Amino acid sequence: MTPSFLLSLLPPPELSARLGNFRDRHGIRDAAAVPHITVKARSGLDGSAGEVARAVASGQAPVRVEVGGPRLFPKGSALYLTVHSPEAIRLHLALLDALKPPRRFGYEGPQMTPHLTLALARRGVDLPELLTDAEREFADLKGTPFVFTARTLTLMEKPGPGGVYIPVAEWPLSGGVSD
Repeated sequence: MTPSFLLSLLPPPELSARLGNFRDRHGIRDAAAVPHITVKARSGLDGSAGEVARAVASGQAPVRVEVGGPRLFPKGSALYLTVHSPEAIRLHLALLDALKPPRRFGYEGPQMTPHLTLALARRGVDLPELLTDAEREFADLKGTPFVFTARTLTLMEKPGPGGVYIPVAEWPLSGGVSD
């Protein structure tokens, strides 16, 4: 089994707990068990990406994030909470530029959609039904987004198929102007 890696921003504990409670109530078990906002997907990442990630993080300011209501991706691949963060997209583009992955996923680049996954499409998971429950559970976020500032870039690792991404290293976002 080959591990896979991604770089992310982690939400604060109170938001992570809300997502975890929703997932637990619905018996959701998938790779997104630890809530995170991916800023660089696994393409071109391995365990040696840390040095580049550290260098990029040192030149980036903390990232302001607004988390809104739930949605489904158009092809039904995931149920997620919306994320509005031009700073997260800038961090994503800086990581792409520094890492220069030999291949990129089609959703990488300026069109990236930052998000917080609630559930991935899997056999036995009814995402439209979960969306209805998520709209009730997270109704408050539609009118008033949850706003936080991410101050670290986190490397997450999944040991192999069926595994869960877990944080393994982090670096402060210490460059530029902070709030």
